[in-house]
This record gives sequence, structure tokens and C-alpha cells, in this order.
Amino acid sequence: MTTGFFRDEKCFWHTGGNYAARFPTGGLVQPMVAGGLPETPESKRRLKNLLDVTGIIHELDARSAPAATDKDLARVHTEDYLRKFREMSQNGGGEIGLRAPFAQDGYDIAALSAGLAKGALQAVLKGEMQNAYSLSRPPGHHCLPDFPNGFCLLANIAIAIESALADGLCKRVAVVDWDVHHGNGTEAIFYDRADVLTISVHQDRNYPLDTGAATDRGEGAGEGFNMNIPLPAGAGHVTYLEAMERLVTPALRAFSPDVIIIAFGYDPAIDDPLGRMLCTADTFRRMTAQMMAAADELCGGRLVLVHEGGYSESYVPFCGHAVLEQMSGSNITAPDPLAEAYVIRQPNADMQAVFSKVIGDLEGQFF
Repeated sequence: MTTGFFRDEKCFWHTGGNYAARFPTGGLVQPMVAGGLPETPESKRRLKNLLDVTGIIHELDARSAPAATDKDLARVHTEDYLRKFREMSQNGGGEIGLRAPFAQDGYDIAALSAGLAKGALQAVLKGEMQNAYSLSRPPGHHCLPDFPNGFCLLANIAIAIESALADGLCKRVAVVDWDVHHGNGTEAIFYDRADVLTISVHQDRNYPLDTGAATDRGEGAGEGFNMNIPLPAGAGHVTYLEAMERLVTPALRAFSPDVIIIAFGYDPAIDDPLGRMLCTADTFRRMTAQMMAAADELCGGRLVLVHEGGYSESYVPFCGHAVLEQMSGSNITAPDPLAEAYVIRQPNADMQAVFSKVIGDLEGQFF
């Protein structure tokens, strides 16, 4: 079976309006020459373009998918939020939450982004493809049921999961989020649920500042089904792989999901302006390999990756290409142009020992 690649040009047309990085322009905030939010279409469009140029796209099952329906969205989001979002979208856009602005037709584009995630998950669960990648934009893992934030307007992964559960395609889903920022939205939506395991590997106290603690394990029926792995700034390639091996994979084995979904952020990359981690294209390739092995062991290889953050327009394409090489088993490569330069910037032995102790302490806490 093939690897699916879900994308749609319309998702690149989402815009947040006049921002200077994370601040709306006006008053004392001077507009930027190339202004806008860090979340731009270019990192994702350039990934798609690199796939075209190398030719690996022809080895993938590349397709779009219908937008998520109103019924899909209503399983996760409140009626009041969806109504406000829809009305503002039809009247020029604006901002309802925190750092999640949108322009005209923003609602429709966000529903399409969620629809790509839904399409990827359903195709894998129906056996149409072994694994799949959804190039969703805008992202979704910070979005709460009634409050968008952090560039996220709809909870893409949660919408896809609820649709699959409602259709009887699965019963137990594991979400592994390795965006550099805590997946607070996904966590909140499933915090009291035992049928969805949520795991977030993130830079400690990056964003949001008040969520993502290792002690937050879920509540009620969901107690023990949420795992936060906050890593210190500067953790790199070895630490991420160690976290996956010693913390994430054992949790997946204990849960035994029907499918594994990765909330795939590239902002732990060494070149990212919003993260302070030291991951490389090879880190993402190897973490993908670890999750493919876990999926093979636990759920018939069913693995879905949904694109979240990643703000280095030049580096994200090479990281994404490495991931899709791994997923598809392709021999077509796009060598990391900065691989050698980044090796010497990885933590030294003393710092690596500190990071390994963090992993060990968390291992003792969780298991």
C-alpha cells in the first residue's frame, strides 16, 4: 500500500492580516516590510514544491479531501464559537481568540484544513493506504472548543478523531504531539477521556506558559491518559530520540491504540525562530521511524501525520522531505544542506547527561 499525502492549494491562502511577527501592527508597533505572522504559507508550500521538484510526489498518493462538515466541527467546538467564527469570516475576518487572526473566508479554509486531517485518518483506517501525511493549514493543536489561539482556528486532529469514532472506524486513538509548543488544545478536548491517549513532547514553558506540566495526567475517566514531556531548552537530537524510546513508546504499548496520530510540528528544528531546540531533519526522520515501528507492532502500521507548526521557511521542506522518504520507503532524497553544520551545535557530553537525567526523572514519575 502507498503513503498518502493530503494537501490543497486553498490552505496556503489563509492569512492573518497585518502583524509584525506576533504583534498586531498599529500604535507603536511598526509594520514590517515583509509583515505577517510567523505562521505563513511558505514553509508548507515550499515543502510541497520540494516534493514536486525531487519527484517523490509521484510515489505518493497525493490528493485533497472535502472540508470538514458542520456536524464534524460541532462534535468538538461550541455552537457559539462556530457561529461567531463563521459570521466574522463572511465579513472580512478578525480575531476571536489569542494570536489566531483570520481574513475573509477563514472559516472555510480552516474547515478544509480539518478536512484534510479527517481524510487522511479515514483513508488509513479504511485500508486505502498504509500511512498518510496531512499538510493542514491553519494548524490546530492549540485550539480549544471555544477559544482559538496560537495560530490555530479549529482543532484539526480532534475533529478527525471524533469523526472516525462516530463512524465506528476505530475505538482507541493515540496522539503524539512533538511540536515545540505544548498541545494544550488537544489535551483539553480529551482530558477526561480514556479512549484517546494524548502525549505532548515540547519545550518547557515555551507556549502556552501555563500548561504542559508533567503532573497533568488527565482527570476522571481520563486520569492517566494524558502525558506531558516538557524538555529543557537546548535539548537536541539524542534527547528527543531518548524521550521517544523511554517514554512515548512504552506509553503507546500500554495503551494499545487502533491508530497513532502524530501532531507533527517542525519547530523543534535547530533553525526555527520560535523554538530553542536542536533537532535536525534526521531527528524527524528517526522519530518517524520509531513511530512507524510502534504502529507496526501495535496497530497494523496505521499511522497518520498532521502538520502543525514549523516556521523556518528554508529548513522545514528538507525536514518534511526526510519524513516522507521514511514513511514511503522512497529512495528519492533531498539531502539536508546544513547537516554537517548542525552536528557541531548539538549538546556536549555534560549537557547531554543533564538532559538524560530529565528523561530518567520523568520515566520514574510515569512508570
